[in-house]
Amino acid sequence: MAPVKNFLYLARTLRRVPRMALVSPALNLFFLRYIGNFRIKNSAGHWTVHSHLPPLNHPAFGRFVGLHLLERIAGPSHAQIGLTNACPQACAYCYNRERRGQAMDTETILRAVRELKELGVCWLGLTGGEPLLNPDIARIVASAADGCAVKLFTTGSTLTPERARELKQAGLFSVSVSLDHWLPEIHDRNRGLTGAFATALSAIRLFKVTGGVQVGVSAVVSRDMIQRGQVEEFLEFLQGLGIDEAWLCEPKPSVAAFWDESQVISPAEHRQLSDLQDRRNRRAGMTVNYLGHFESRENFGCNAGHKMVYIDACGEVSPCVFTPMTFGNIRDRSLKEIFTAMKSHFPSGDTCFINRNFPLIRDAGRGQGFLDPAASLRVMDKAEFGELSGFFRLYLRDRKERRA
Repeated sequence: MAPVKNFLYLARTLRRVPRMALVSPALNLFFLRYIGNFRIKNSAGHWTVHSHLPPLNHPAFGRFVGLHLLERIAGPSHAQIGLTNACPQACAYCYNRERRGQAMDTETILRAVRELKELGVCWLGLTGGEPLLNPDIARIVASAADGCAVKLFTTGSTLTPERARELKQAGLFSVSVSLDHWLPEIHDRNRGLTGAFATALSAIRLFKVTGGVQVGVSAVVSRDMIQRGQVEEFLEFLQGLGIDEAWLCEPKPSVAAFWDESQVISPAEHRQLSDLQDRRNRRAGMTVNYLGHFESRENFGCNAGHKMVYIDACGEVSPCVFTPMTFGNIRDRSLKEIFTAMKSHFPSGDTCFINRNFPLIRDAGRGQGFLDPAASLRVMDKAEFGELSGFFRLYLRDRKERRA
């Protein structure tokens, strides 16, 4: 049962965004059910379900309702963009390990942000590499924040009080600091850098002191942690840090070291993490937000290449950050042209695309970890997606009824 405060926040949201009442009853009921898995909170002034949806009192939420639930535009609602490939850490599971090329300059990044907003993006994640190493990051945040809820994924490296204030003033909504374990030596080993744990804790403290930004942790939880039942212990540690959210994801088979069925999370483990999320969210305290729950078949499914797009630091356009493939570079063709062509191959599905199709990418790459456009298209000839998710079954059914 959804917390009573959720209904109070939703009533206030309806007053701010009255067009919500025009969304089909089936979709509104879907969202009520989904949001019932979380406690809507006022995180640093943001009415937040979790960090991968725009806050309910942010202009981006009104854009999301209008563009994607009412107008039903074809463009993406969510995007991520790499600000640099440079990073002091060396994570074995890093999805950017095999990406190469000339990094985009700031003007190219700003153009990409404009094009993303024109396509309908309402939520933008800034990633890397380590995005804080881009000296123009505050300018980039400001360019997006008028129409997007902007989230920063960071190791915390090089963060200063001045930079934290700049990002807040530029309009940053949320930050997720990478932290994978409660033991410093294990986190440092995972990240390939001594001191990474201390850097993460320092960044969390700096953002909390700065205020005005939802502060969370981005955690890659290993299968070993899941199987040993250690995720709950890790969440207790994170709760003690006083953060707003723990965002959880398992290692993805995005790089050769993880191209093995034994490395991919099982359905039972997926269910275990989803149940843990729901159980923790019935308690007061930080929000637990498991990516696998968001993209499960009963919720939104996998939206890679359909409502999600990733532009890496070199301008290559991919379905999402976890897919080591490109369908074109924004230096050569317009983003709209690349995304439209890519989306024709991605109907959305009920399970994670890379978890399901990594063997095709492994075989097509012939030892190469990143596929060019021709190889990417060969993969799509054989790729599998499964059934539509609960959301898209309702979304497409409603669209057919409107046309009838």
